[in-house]
Amino acid sequence: MGGMDFADIIRSLTIYVIPIILAVTLHEAAHAYAAKWLGDDTAHRLGRTTLNPIGHIDPIGTVVMPLGLWILSGGMFLFGYAKPVPVIEQRLRNPRADMPIVALAGPAANAVMALGWAILFVISARFFADQEFFRLVSEAGIKANILFFAFNMLPILPLDGGRILKGMLPKSLAEGFARSEPYGFFIVLALAFAGGGLLYQYWINPVSSLLGNLIKLIISPLLTVFGLR
Repeated sequence: MGGMDFADIIRSLTIYVIPIILAVTLHEAAHAYAAKWLGDDTAHRLGRTTLNPIGHIDPIGTVVMPLGLWILSGGMFLFGYAKPVPVIEQRLRNPRADMPIVALAGPAANAVMALGWAILFVISARFFADQEFFRLVSEAGIKANILFFAFNMLPILPLDGGRILKGMLPKSLAEGFARSEPYGFFIVLALAFAGGGLLYQYWINPVSSLLGNLIKLIISPLLTVFGLR
């Protein structure tokens, strides 16, 4: 089990459960907010614009799967999902232009949450240095959201990155690309487990590093003020 014993599992559950639930559920809420803003209030009428995680949690996809994968992989692989947010593309004011924005809203929410957790990490390091739990939870929040951002931006349907790419392609190419959607998750799994982890080597790690470095740049003034550089 990735080198984790029972004590490690309980510790990981305690540290990661809140960051993972927030990362997955607020990702979905962001999709719902964007859809409502752009003309489709379907998700809003179903209560999916709420920031209450209970409205978004899928017991298997939001809790069991991501924590299980994290534990089994020894902290190397993380994936999860919440209840899908229903978006009726035809109800958007400009479906072809607006759908990529709705898709981008989820990963963007993860990027913002990663930044928020990074700020909390700095504050905890400065003012609660003797409280390791706060630092570890903040660090977990950074890692979880960066991973969710990178994974969801993968340009394969039905992931958000695939929907963004579909909206950017010429209509003729977009229609052909759309036909790949039923096979998308099989493609992702093949990339994740083939060739020593091609998905991580050529996408997850570079994208995660890029976002991580951007967050470090943004919080660098805070590090300087707190004398943590």
